[in-house]
Amino acid sequence: MLYCVNQAMRRPPPQLEIAFAARRRTWGGRREGAGRKRSPGSGVSRGPRPLLGSKHPVHVSLKVNRGIGSLRTQRCYAALRAALAAGCERSGFRVCHYSVLATHIHLIVEAKDRESLSRGMQGLVIRMARQLNKALGRTGRVFADRYFARALKTPREVRNAIAYVYNNVQRHRFGKGAGWRELTFDPFSSASTFDGWRVKAAVRQIETGPPAVAQARSWLLRVGWRRHGLLVPAYVPQWGNRW
Repeated sequence: MLYCVNQAMRRPPPQLEIAFAARRRTWGGRREGAGRKRSPGSGVSRGPRPLLGSKHPVHVSLKVNRGIGSLRTQRCYAALRAALAAGCERSGFRVCHYSVLATHIHLIVEAKDRESLSRGMQGLVIRMARQLNKALGRTGRVFADRYFARALKTPREVRNAIAYVYNNVQRHRFGKGAGWRELTFDPFSSASTFDGWRVKAAVRQIETGPPAVAQARSWLLRVGWRRHGLLVPAYVPQWGNRW
């Protein structure tokens, strides 16, 4: 009898069940409003970039922060050109054409694949930011947002992209519609070293120092675009959803 009582005393008390009120999970997983916010007015999607191939050149544009001021000064252009000369050709990445506008930079590049494009642009952006900060005696962020990239897949797309990059300053100066402008080379670009012009134009600035662009290797950028004719410095093509 004593044994039964001792056994009963050793039994653990029954576990009480506690009911928790259901609540909405606020951590982990995909949720609305999460992630880095887009800069105001950037217009650049933060989704995954399209797949790229080595045979397709890429049109790239970069915006700078408002506090930088105009890039079209001798001091800023010299800094940017020095960065381009040092970083225009890396493993699987080449800058073949460029132009510097007041608030943004246009490039036409070649890359082996999406990873090569990303790494090449990352290194180039760092070089340009350092050179600009050094020239302007400042520190901090230089570029406003991630770069815009568009693959060029046909000869006509490539031809119009080259004309758009080199004559872009004339769109801002004389109007954004397609048409004829001033017969001159943009001194803040690699236009004076480009060999695809149909006619010669006035050169306001002579390029000095090491080359700031690399030789193109893709068929589209070397030969393909020429099927539609050489370029005229005074003509600006229409820019839109279709080239």
